[in-house]
Amino acid sequence: MENIDIGISEANREEIAGGLKALLADSYTLYLQTHNFHWNVTGPRFRDLHLMFEEHYTELAVAVDDIAERIRTLDVAAPGTYKEFARLSSIEEIDGVPSAEDMVDILTRGHEQVVKTCRVALKVAQQGDDESTASLVSDRMRIHEKTAWMLRAINK
Repeated sequence: MENIDIGISEANREEIAGGLKALLADSYTLYLQTHNFHWNVTGPRFRDLHLMFEEHYTELAVAVDDIAERIRTLDVAAPGTYKEFARLSSIEEIDGVPSAEDMVDILTRGHEQVVKTCRVALKVAQQGDDESTASLVSDRMRIHEKTAWMLRAINK
């Protein structure tokens, strides 16, 4: 680590970055899952789900960049391999191609898991007096809560 002075100790920056790494891994795994489902969804709701999944993975693509750049701002290396993401992520990978209804349920659980990951990262950021990370994580949490709500409404 370089000697940077942004008002957050090196130990706190490393701990905060740890929470962000988990959030990055979950977000990237959810991005891949959503993109996979966008490509492979079938059935009577194809068009609506295909377009919605595209909106979601496009938003997630921007999010992973924002999260990785925040990790770098804290002077910590951002994870960037499938191996690292698999180790850090709490989102279960899916084999095969589920039904459209199952895709929606799987993505709902994925967004809910990201919310839980955000809550952990948010507490660490707040304890380290890192308002910038807290703001980023809080914004991500709000987006994933809303997306999960919208997905839940589809299969009711």
